[in-house]
Amino acid sequence: MTAHSTIADSTALMNASALMNDMGAAAKAAARQLAVAPAAQKNAALRAAAAALLARQDEILAANARDMATERAKALSASMRDRLMLNAQRIAATAQALDEIAELADPVGAVMAHWTQPNGLKFERVRTPLGVIGVIFESRPNVTADAGGLCLKAGNACILRGGSESIESNRAIHACLVDGLIAAGLPAAAIQLVPVTDRAMVGAMLTAPQWLDVIVPRGGKSLVARVQSESRVPVFAHLEGNCHVYVEASADLEMAKRIVLNAKLRRTSVCGAAETVLVEKAAATTHLAPLVTMLLDAGCEVRGDAATQAVDARVKPASEADWATEFLEAIIAVKLVDGLDAAIAHIASHGSSHTEAILTADAAHAAEFMNRLDSAIILHNASTQFADGGEFGFGGEIGIATGKMHARGPVGVEQLTTFKYLVHGTGQIRP
Repeated sequence: MTAHSTIADSTALMNASALMNDMGAAAKAAARQLAVAPAAQKNAALRAAAAALLARQDEILAANARDMATERAKALSASMRDRLMLNAQRIAATAQALDEIAELADPVGAVMAHWTQPNGLKFERVRTPLGVIGVIFESRPNVTADAGGLCLKAGNACILRGGSESIESNRAIHACLVDGLIAAGLPAAAIQLVPVTDRAMVGAMLTAPQWLDVIVPRGGKSLVARVQSESRVPVFAHLEGNCHVYVEASADLEMAKRIVLNAKLRRTSVCGAAETVLVEKAAATTHLAPLVTMLLDAGCEVRGDAATQAVDARVKPASEADWATEFLEAIIAVKLVDGLDAAIAHIASHGSSHTEAILTADAAHAAEFMNRLDSAIILHNASTQFADGGEFGFGGEIGIATGKMHARGPVGVEQLTTFKYLVHGTGQIRP
């Protein structure tokens, strides 16, 4: 590293720290107002923002076209370009998500539990906002709206740092959110977008526990790994979505074909896309060949073990690394396993604790699969692509958390709150 680059890096960090301090102070002030804002006011902001998205559709699409045309965007993988791309349907879905968030019950102030002690003290555990949430994300501009909307509903301020490849799209969407806040009489600083693309800002956010209460990273493995490694702020995150579908011999074949095809190919770029199919050995003659042929004919590359390769000459041999890979494209690994125990052992060894599915008519096997695995989301006879906050009825998600503290699975409005205890007395003192 040259002296010139060292000075440049130091200057960038100083500038990022100053910007973080300014944005953080504004966010803290806004968070205090949001924490006591009535539900009707927050909902009005969400609906106004949704309306602005639809009204400004042409502006947003033009901004997205500029992003898609940059050399940086052109260098992205097909799956990342798919995440970056907006169209009228995706903008409408983003607006609808904001309207759906507005329809959700307000979590702030909800009584989670209450009881009375023998001394007459009455206790309540009550939901309260986390405070200020930092979201660092790549490619997907809809995250600007989803994250901003969910944080607002839960009474939190947020600071959003999108990738440089989506800066124009993010700015256009963020302007709609600010319109909504202002229309409802809420502080514009409640939802802030980092205005620069300098990567030093990521470091500034990770080292700002005085301003941020939680960090949520949404992006590639390298981004999430950096956040988890360097952050001095608590993190809600998943590193990878290596999702599995286990198919038993008792599973209805046509149902299994529909689910496997959807789980892999509906959208290959989402973290809930299936990356490995495990087939019970007892289903080798009934299910394996139809599933593999279906995937190949649909344009999906199949990498398999010896048994899977024997099914079709188009199957490529799977490497040991393939079993632990999140492909995020039309590639899937397929393996024959002895049974339920072997499937669970494979997932426990190679999985990322994100989302798994079992396809079976055996209710006892389904229950055992769901009980023994510790992934954040486990499905019985359904596609892994349901790993999405909107599909859970959360109105969207700020991310999928695979950790075991506080939030797991889709992080919606309830997961963006903590709690406090309210204690009501009539003059009691402790003896």
